Amino acid sequence: MEQEKQYTCPHCGRVLAEAEIKEQFYECPECGHLFPMPTAERIRMLTGGSGFKEFHAHLTSLDPLLFPDYRDKLEKAEKTAKTSEAVVTGFAYIREIRIALAVMNSAFLMGSMGTVVGEKIAALAEYAGRKKLPLVIVTMSGGARMQEGLFSLMQMAKTAAAIERYKRCGGVYITLLADPTTGGVTASFGMLGDVILAEPGALICFTGPRIVEQTMGISVSENAERAETLLERGMIDAICARKDQEAFLYRVLKLHQSAPGGGRLTKPERNSFPTDTQIFHEETPSGVYERVRLARSLGQRRISEFTDRLFEDFIEFKGDRLLAEDPAVIGGIASFHGIPVTVIGHRKGKTAEESIACNYGMPRPAGYRKAVRLLKQAERFHRPVITFIDSPGAYPGKEAEEGGQAAAIAECLATMVSLQTPVIAVVVGEGESGGALALSAADHVFMLENSVYGILSPEAFASVLWKDPGRAEEAGELMRMTAQELMEDRLIDRIIPEENLFEALDTALCESIRELLRLDPGLLPGHRYLKYRKMDGLYRLRHRGDK
Repeated sequence: MEQEKQYTCPHCGRVLAEAEIKEQFYECPECGHLFPMPTAERIRMLTGGSGFKEFHAHLTSLDPLLFPDYRDKLEKAEKTAKTSEAVVTGFAYIREIRIALAVMNSAFLMGSMGTVVGEKIAALAEYAGRKKLPLVIVTMSGGARMQEGLFSLMQMAKTAAAIERYKRCGGVYITLLADPTTGGVTASFGMLGDVILAEPGALICFTGPRIVEQTMGISVSENAERAETLLERGMIDAICARKDQEAFLYRVLKLHQSAPGGGRLTKPERNSFPTDTQIFHEETPSGVYERVRLARSLGQRRISEFTDRLFEDFIEFKGDRLLAEDPAVIGGIASFHGIPVTVIGHRKGKTAEESIACNYGMPRPAGYRKAVRLLKQAERFHRPVITFIDSPGAYPGKEAEEGGQAAAIAECLATMVSLQTPVIAVVVGEGESGGALALSAADHVFMLENSVYGILSPEAFASVLWKDPGRAEEAGELMRMTAQELMEDRLIDRIIPEENLFEALDTALCESIRELLRLDPGLLPGHRYLKYRKMDGLYRLRHRGDK
């Protein structure tokens, strides 16, 4: 009788039987170390064993350079990896959703990308485009297939072109980066996902640490190129444990299955809001500056309450794909009455520690760049955008200026006003300066009854104009920051009462989305332009009377 294979964890030394490690998704239950997962097991885990039809299994690598011993290595790799190449492609189901799926195999010549890998990825993207299927690729690769020279390198261009062609046809592309994902795979189809997930601890980079050390003589930190560091640097959307990957992928795919639907919003039971919904500030403060203090109050609702109460299955996506993840801006996708929407907002945090981490809701350049990324993605998938404004303005620090704060705000504004999809902004606390406007240049702008929205904070206004921040209260009275004043001046579109807030806001959003979805998406930027073109103060001058 054949003895069961055993696995020894290289981190904690625990010995695991093959049956046990399969149950644990090839993860050590003692320390969490992830073992390489066989391709068949990976496919079974992601699809729930629902069946997988492989494409192009007959394709095998040629030897274009007649490289010494290459054919022998290919034969050996095929026996070791139990696949004919470093990637397996085909179609499968994640629950009821049919997908095009590719899974790479690091056991086949380190998962390196040669001409066959490039061909199979490109062919799968073409198939997904023809069949209107979501495309999911799991990467594990050591980079280019050296034995195929420049033919291998050209696969980066081939796969990038195929993926972009697929995305331009409206397809959603999700990548799951496993350990390791390096070199040409990372720098082509690996990092082009609409949504980029990674496994915990995965090595993800272009140039691996060993090559850096050998060529540059520089020692690389053990964690510098791991998934957790990339999340902090804004390069990926989320880290997902193996046991959660199928469910997470399903949630994302589900929100990409239905289009806005011409304004036909359902009315699910979830939006019969609890009768114990707290009523905020039953009495409106008499003074404007008291209203400002109220809007800033730590007791004010934070964006998490809006995402929890107004939407179903909000999924947060992180990072600007360039330098950083800014927690002061939160963004992602969700379902609103049966249609997918993109949700973006300022995050201040509920506790002192969270507020410090979120920079008190003051975004850095990365926050605006993340918003731009999500706004453009919303336009691609024709998702309405809902933004929640609660910020004292953009972060005024030196590093923000050095990081291009003004350019980031300008790009965000330009993107907002030019989107060919509905945009609705809701001022839920304080909205001050261009840092707040960058996320509120929308088709419809709502303000909560006790929120404020102005050119600057009253303190900054008084400091700039009178060189005396002590005159902040006086400044507040002159600035016309309240919802009621701005409604009179036709600078906002609707005031949302604090009483039964979530029901009132839910109704307003439904009405707004229905109205905007009836319009041709191509007309929205023009309508938005005319809206802001008229904001010149002439209406107020004509109607202020003797005030």
